[in-house]
Amino acid sequence: MTKTNKRFALIGAGPMGLAMAKVMKEQGIPYQGFELHSDVGGLWDIEGPKSTMYETAHLISSKRMTEFTDFPMKEEVAEYPSHRDLKGYFQDFADHFGLREDYLFNTEVIKAEPIGESGEGWRVTWRNEEGEQTEEFAGLLIANGTLSEPNMPEFPGSFDGEMIHSSAYRYPSQLTGKRVLIIGAGNSGCDIAVDAIHHGAICDLSMRRGYYFVPKYVFGKPADTMGGLIQLPMWLKRKIDGMILKWFVGDPQKYGFPKPDYQLYESHPVVNSLVLYHAGHGDIKIRRDIENMEGKTVFFKDGTKSDYDLILAATGYKLHYPFIDQKHLNWQGDAPHLYLNAIHPERDDLFILGMVEASGLGWQGRHEQAEMIARYIKGLESGSAAANALKAEKSSGFERATGGMNYLKLARMAYYVDKATYRKAVTGWIDKLKGGAA
Repeated sequence: MTKTNKRFALIGAGPMGLAMAKVMKEQGIPYQGFELHSDVGGLWDIEGPKSTMYETAHLISSKRMTEFTDFPMKEEVAEYPSHRDLKGYFQDFADHFGLREDYLFNTEVIKAEPIGESGEGWRVTWRNEEGEQTEEFAGLLIANGTLSEPNMPEFPGSFDGEMIHSSAYRYPSQLTGKRVLIIGAGNSGCDIAVDAIHHGAICDLSMRRGYYFVPKYVFGKPADTMGGLIQLPMWLKRKIDGMILKWFVGDPQKYGFPKPDYQLYESHPVVNSLVLYHAGHGDIKIRRDIENMEGKTVFFKDGTKSDYDLILAATGYKLHYPFIDQKHLNWQGDAPHLYLNAIHPERDDLFILGMVEASGLGWQGRHEQAEMIARYIKGLESGSAAANALKAEKSSGFERATGGMNYLKLARMAYYVDKATYRKAVTGWIDKLKGGAA
């Protein structure tokens, strides 16, 4: 049976979905939430069916720079919280703002189809213990996350040992006694490499390119709390921050790490100094990119080779919206091309939430994205001049809010923005939409 209503369909109850639910409720916009898991928290609940969390995972940004402004984390929570702390934080957030009542849990959205060509709403089909159901909604808000669909590489040859993606890694016991090769030295790759050093027989780390490594603490304080009070031009910020990194990190190349072939901030830095510590102690060996595999032997492009029992690919994730046809999302290259990474250029009944990454953006930056969208929806209802101005701007062509940064042409960087540029644009629209004037 199909029935029509004025509610929006909101998919996902992770951090971004909860932020959207909160501001929708504050703005008096009716919605129906859908969540695949039995509770809120998204990937931060390690028991969730789509969670890619692992037991030793912690936040790579400090709690005060990451939390929602109007819902601070408890004082007793560590400066770099564990996934268990964050699961509790989002459960408390949902309780505090009364968000659970508008969600259907243990519910999978399996299809979303537009009713008309230009904003007449969406027909959403979902499945849960009550069977399959369909309703028509005034709009669609997609907040199912960006870190659930593994980007698994392929290599020439075949490997006779075990090969998994980091999304399948949960506990260090999976590494016990094994010769481990980690592919990819991003934040997860480095975390898991440290686990493998302590639990595996050996651990090697294969890297295609170099990275900039950032310590979690500088002068005894979380590194991400040290800057930001003064806005500096990027050339000067790079010079100052590069000097600080040399003081506190040194030169990773002396441990065998490749030299980055890009400038600082053109890719996400790795917030992990333990991997450098262990490289300096000889506990981990840095390998180059893989040439091919044969049996349990991996051949590297520099002519070296070694034998392994387990290969773990920490090679990131792909954007994945399985319930909706890509053609509806203005997909360009590796990501949908949306105004401020969220608003469809042609439709006013379709939004993607949380498809945004920036160093230091935190959940507050994402909350601002949600507030902008909710106020835009409300402004369209009332016909405000500010909403009409936003509609005109997003329909007339736009560029991603990179602030002029030349980010690496990688899938994981396809929705990366410059924090200052992005937040200035988003909060600017919030201020205009609050007043109603353009």
